[in-house]
Amino acid sequence: MDIVVTRQGDIHTADWGAGPRRCSVGRSGVAVKICEGDGVTPIGHWPLRGLFYRADRLQAPSCVLRATALKPDLGWCEAPADPAYNKLVKLPHGGVSESMWRDDGLYDLVLVVGYNDDPVVPGVGSAIFVHLARPDYAPTAGCVGLALADLIDALAQLRPHDELIVRS
Repeated sequence: MDIVVTRQGDIHTADWGAGPRRCSVGRSGVAVKICEGDGVTPIGHWPLRGLFYRADRLQAPSCVLRATALKPDLGWCEAPADPAYNKLVKLPHGGVSESMWRDDGLYDLVLVVGYNDDPVVPGVGSAIFVHLARPDYAPTAGCVGLALADLIDALAQLRPHDELIVRS
């Protein structure tokens, strides 16, 4: 089942066939993404590329996608002028890169979304993930956040070629 994100009244929900579950979205809401750092969760149909998890905190979940254990030296390049823009990098990296090894647990489980990656267009946005939500479902920088149990359930339901579908 695709993961479908929609607005339900004052909150956003994600549904993969198990009924709507609360999720968080970008601080600027759901819209057409314009640029890096705009805080928008991009409207559209996006392929799901892969899965990362913190092996020191949880086991690899059941999923059709390849699960890769994160390491402390992995990051995601967010510098539009860098040739590695919107790609996984080894830290330290010369460009602006976000660490994938976070103390707050938000990236203990990360589903990589195929936004602006085929081809990569500098400055249009990077690092769109489905990751763990904060307990209060506070906004993200543009990703979709789910509770751990919900993300594990969604991953178990995925089939090859399923997508993240974000609707306004």
